[in-house]
Amino acid sequence: MFNLGIPELILILVIALVVFGPGKLPEVGRALGKGIQEFRRATAGEPAKEEPKAEAKTEEKK
Repeated sequence: MFNLGIPELILILVIALVVFGPGKLPEVGRALGKGIQEFRRATAGEPAKEEPKAEAKTEEKK
């Protein structure tokens, strides 16, 4: 699909390291992973696990 090989992936990693820095890179990766996971759940039609928590918070505010 994208035809990315090892050299291209290494280049992307180096650019990300320069842009975000070594301290921020794990945090960015974690956020990206969560975003991809939520996107896959939404496209698969699975209900999100966060919904019951959101409903409980709105009920507490009432």
